[in-house]
Parts: sequence; structure tokens; C-alpha cells
Amino acid sequence: MARIIVEQIVTADGYASDPDGGIAFFESVEEFDATDADQLELLEHVDAMLLGRVTYEMFAAYWPTADPAVEPVATPIARLDKHVVSNTLTDAPWGEHAHAEVHRGDGVAAARAIADRIDGGLIVWGSLTLADDLLRAGAVDELRLRIVPVLIGAGRSFTPPDLGERRLELDHAVTHPGGHVGLHYRLR
Repeated sequence: MARIIVEQIVTADGYASDPDGGIAFFESVEEFDATDADQLELLEHVDAMLLGRVTYEMFAAYWPTADPAVEPVATPIARLDKHVVSNTLTDAPWGEHAHAEVHRGDGVAAARAIADRIDGGLIVWGSLTLADDLLRAGAVDELRLRIVPVLIGAGRSFTPPDLGERRLELDHAVTHPGGHVGLHYRLR
């Protein structure tokens, strides 16, 4: 069974989106590199990605045509099996020649079923509602936070308010020249 990894880009004050649901906070940070060596190393051990509908739509609009010379993570993303949890999508195209498999209903059940049939990791990027459900269910094996050096004061936390206490074990931390920090935790 593969490990389930949730990765969130968050502000220093713990928000994964601004009050309107936007993510411009990390796009405005100078030298924020979401495709650093640590990210590329992680993706060597990931076989599939699972996204919620909103994150899928953002990813599908960008990553299939991203230039690997500019975005080195585009190459490993292209090889991953792609899955999306949605009760509204009937098809999930990924560029001209690929599709994400659509899973209806319970995202936790979908994540566990995917993880049961792959060997490496299953990564969930963003997808806050799906990530909330996975955290509540205790289905997350690894939590990766990419903390950008900005405060926004209000917004959507990267965890659900009813989560309760979960103990984390720091696996490692990575600092980046642009000021963002990667914290990699294992959930107990």
C-alpha cells in the first residue's frame, strides 16, 4: 500500500487561501520556487496524484502544457497517474491525449483504493476539502507544508476546524533562498 501524502502551500500564519479562496499570496512572493530539488526528489517516489475538482481545474489548465525547461516539475507530473474526486465532473481531460480518472463520492475511499493498487506515494496537492476529509479520517501518512514568508491575517486554514489534535513527527525541514521553508512531517 502506498503512503498518502498531503502537500499544502501556506502562509506563515497558516492559511492555504485568502478569505475569497484565492492563492495569489504565494504567487506574489519573490523567488518562491514550487519546483525545487526537494520537490523533484519527492516526485521520484510518487506514482499518482489525487485532486479535488477545483485544484484539478487549476492544474489541468496549466501543467499539461508547462515547459519543463521553465518548470522542471512538469516532467514528473506528466508521468503520474491522475485522479480527481468530483461529484460534478463526468470527464477530466489532461491535455490533448490524457485524462484523469474521475472518482465520485467518498474521497477517502477513493484515496485508499488508489493507494492499495500502487507501490509509491499518492500525493494530494491543495484540494482543501479532500485534504480535510483525509486528515479527519486519519488517512494521511505524510504532511508537507511549504510555508511562504507572508502574512495575510485571515483566510482558509489548511486544516479543518474540527480536526482535533494530531501528533506530528518532523521528518525533515528545508530552507530555500527565497525565504520559504518546507516542513515534512509524518503523522503518528
